[in-house]
Amino acid sequence: MSRLATSYLGLDLRTPLVASASPFTRQPESALRMQESGAAAIVLPSLFEEEVVHEEVEFSQALEQGAENFAEALDYFPTVDAFESTADRYLVVIGQMKEKLDVPVIASLNATSSGGWVRFAKLIEEAGADALELNLYRLAADPARSGSGMETSDLEVVRRVRESTGIPLAVKISPYYSALANFAVSVVETGADGLVLFNRFYQPDLDADSREVVPRLELSQPWELRLPLRWIAILRSHLAARASLAASGGVHTGIDAAKALLVGADVAMMTSAVLRNGREHFATVERELVQWMDANEYASVSELRGSVSYAASDDPSAFERANYLKTLRSWNAPLDLTSRPQLP
Repeated sequence: MSRLATSYLGLDLRTPLVASASPFTRQPESALRMQESGAAAIVLPSLFEEEVVHEEVEFSQALEQGAENFAEALDYFPTVDAFESTADRYLVVIGQMKEKLDVPVIASLNATSSGGWVRFAKLIEEAGADALELNLYRLAADPARSGSGMETSDLEVVRRVRESTGIPLAVKISPYYSALANFAVSVVETGADGLVLFNRFYQPDLDADSREVVPRLELSQPWELRLPLRWIAILRSHLAARASLAASGGVHTGIDAAKALLVGADVAMMTSAVLRNGREHFATVERELVQWMDANEYASVSELRGSVSYAASDDPSAFERANYLKTLRSWNAPLDLTSRPQLP
């Protein structure tokens, strides 16, 4: 077995470096290049229920347009035997990926209705995906809904998908739940085989001239890894061998990947670094990880994983409130002793 070998969602991977959802994982040829450069698994971009429903509604309206006034005109149109939707194309891509790739193919689903989650999850499994990542992405913007109500609803989604599919199931969550550790453990107890930490909310911007809300896409920075590091370190001890943990957001180098493994991640997922540096960046990160392991005398990923987690740390409080206090006191800016506050 390779010293970099790991397991994620019960899938055996050659290395802990995974290509998370991006434009590069949308096409089989592009995914193949990442596999050849060292990506140990491929996560497809999400299938969004809104896109499928919008497309189906537009198609239906197009067929019915004018029927109320010119019903006889419908006889001039040929019968439509099949309509290829966004979902159909997504399922085709899964099949193409499975034909071209040797590494696991993980589909991603982002739905809005309870029926949508189950419907598309079943189709994804039937298409041959090796695993499914549920992408829980919604804001608690309704003041009439409590935090516990939102959590209950999300757990119901996990439960229904788990009951309807047999492939490994990961749940990608945000860091904004009111009691994150409790919710994360509940997701696993409800049936998830793993957690992906974290979902990255893309904040909208405002164009001051047009007064329009506009999307702004900014690639992640290495400092964003700090949040997943803290929570993976904490959750590893609570979940032990019950669930896989994936670090997502801020992994750009081999040392970043080493940090994720040290606190207990099973895999480190990359998107922004690959978009910046190209698909071949996986080879660079793998080489840097091996060099770091050699320098620090780690023989394998299994030996490295979790060696600085919350439970293994000499000072577990460093992952909690103590870190806040130390950070505030670490600022050493020179004081201006010539300036004195004016008393009233």
